[in-house]
Amino acid sequence: MIVRIMGEGQVKVDDTHLTELNRLDDDLLVELEKGDEAGFRGTLHALLDAVRKLGEPLPDDSLEPSGLILPNPDATLEEVRAMLRDDGLIPG
Repeated sequence: MIVRIMGEGQVKVDDTHLTELNRLDDDLLVELEKGDEAGFRGTLHALLDAVRKLGEPLPDDSLEPSGLILPNPDATLEEVRAMLRDDGLIPG
């Protein structure tokens, strides 16, 4: 699967890691819905770190269709809520 981290680029992650990434993504959405800023921040960084660790960065000039689009590490709760409301960028 190709994962895009906004502001950083794309990473190719083997499908064998999807269960772990989906668990973190689910946790992130729960924290987002609760308005748990500290939990959201910690889980967002854990998810981004997992993608970076488990995946292989694609070249900067590569533009592949992304199966998952994640916010940048500094995104706020409100920015991510707007992303989901406007475009549904993070598939569930």
